[in-house]
Amino acid sequence: MTALDLSSPVAVVGAGTMGQGIAQVALVAGHPVRLYDAVPGLAEKAAAAVTARLDRLVEKGRVDPAERAAAAGRLTAVEDLAGLAGCGLVVEAVVERLEVKQRLFQDLEGVVAEDCLLATNTSSLAVTAVAGELAHPGRLVGLHFFNPAPLMPLVEVVSGFATEETAAQRAYDTAAAWGKTPVRSADTPGFIVNRVARPFYAEALRVYEERVADPATIDAVLRECGGFRMGPFELTDLIGQDVNEAVTRSVWEAFFHDPKFTPSLAQRRLVESRRLGRKTGRGWYAYGDDAPKAQPRTEEPADAPEAVTVYGDMVHTRVLVDLIQEAGIRVERGEDPSAPLTGWIRLPSGVLLALADGQVPDLAAEPTVQFDLALDYRTATRVALAPSSRVSERQRAEAVGLFQALGKQVSVIGQTPGMIVARTVCMLVDFAHDAVARGVASADDIDTAMRLGVNYPRGPLAWGRDLTAHWVADTLDDMNGEYATGRYAPSQALRRAAAREEHA
Repeated sequence: MTALDLSSPVAVVGAGTMGQGIAQVALVAGHPVRLYDAVPGLAEKAAAAVTARLDRLVEKGRVDPAERAAAAGRLTAVEDLAGLAGCGLVVEAVVERLEVKQRLFQDLEGVVAEDCLLATNTSSLAVTAVAGELAHPGRLVGLHFFNPAPLMPLVEVVSGFATEETAAQRAYDTAAAWGKTPVRSADTPGFIVNRVARPFYAEALRVYEERVADPATIDAVLRECGGFRMGPFELTDLIGQDVNEAVTRSVWEAFFHDPKFTPSLAQRRLVESRRLGRKTGRGWYAYGDDAPKAQPRTEEPADAPEAVTVYGDMVHTRVLVDLIQEAGIRVERGEDPSAPLTGWIRLPSGVLLALADGQVPDLAAEPTVQFDLALDYRTATRVALAPSSRVSERQRAEAVGLFQALGKQVSVIGQTPGMIVARTVCMLVDFAHDAVARGVASADDIDTAMRLGVNYPRGPLAWGRDLTAHWVADTLDDMNGEYATGRYAPSQALRRAAAREEHA
């Protein structure tokens, strides 16, 4: 372990919400902490705010009063950069402007010792560029905390082009000593989380723009079927539409307008209208005491069939067969050599139920209702269905009634390749494979980052292994045929993973 010794002071430059959070983390870990902000008086106010948070933790029984007193005694607000001399680590959390950060670190080089570790908390700028004007860029590393820093366990440790391995390792070990879960990342646009997470927002926005489903329904399906903690529309309202759109645009521009990262016009219009989410009282949803809560589209009760016929191996969805039997519905086995591995379920009315893939149900030879991918069909409380145009009202109701008999609420949406959960998960898996292949991070670190940084129910690579790279690649290939932009073309890394599966 090369973690910073607890006797070594930690400086935090930038006394906003993030700076205060980082200061609290270092303080609770046992370091002396010095807070500085260029705005006169702000460091003192921030120090008081940190102390007040510690008081609340004492009231809740999470911090011992003696520990609180000791921590408060180690916290100092300083009036100028000269007060940071003697610190072993300086973490910068100032405005996201490259020239501001570069000038700050240049000034710090004239204040701190040569062995002082310098860290930027940037979420969107290149660590390499931040260090680019330094005399000794090797000691600057990215330490990207997630908000709120005291609560979120993940820290991305980002090595710029010039970052020395000893500096990155020391930053990693220090974050671990502070009780965080650090992951190592290359200096790539978005690092790990903001790069790999883009499809979670982008695919929901695409579904909305196609008028396939409304925001409340998309959010509900991703939560209650996909297992995500929050839906993308409610999450971006919480983050701030301007913040989320700016990150998306920054990553897109950094990747030279790669279509996989293309921003949403619908979100741009929301930002232009200043409907930024919770902080302005309106975003995708309205907020306030009198604001009605948006409800997902949910089907009225319908009768379930007495029996179904199952064809194929029902790969990925075998538990549905168990649930159907447990609901008292008779399951018969049918033979059809054309049935895919993912299988079909035929209802008495003749309609076929099929797992969502990269094609729309209208392309099927028979009346078909697609059902969306679920994290776990047993625990899912909602399922989305997409009927083809040839499905009658009676057949539609029969499909709805079947899933309702399994204890699920049902949302019927329009036709779109990959529906909602399936397309989102497939794109997340593809982005994760691509990130590993390009040396952004290890597979384990990517899965850890996505679980802890954005609370995904599973790491995308682990999820992809269960679905199989072959199925994910086939689904995206089909989607790429529907959308001829290259956005959905499977990455070479995903294609290689699928090929390895076939030859295993």
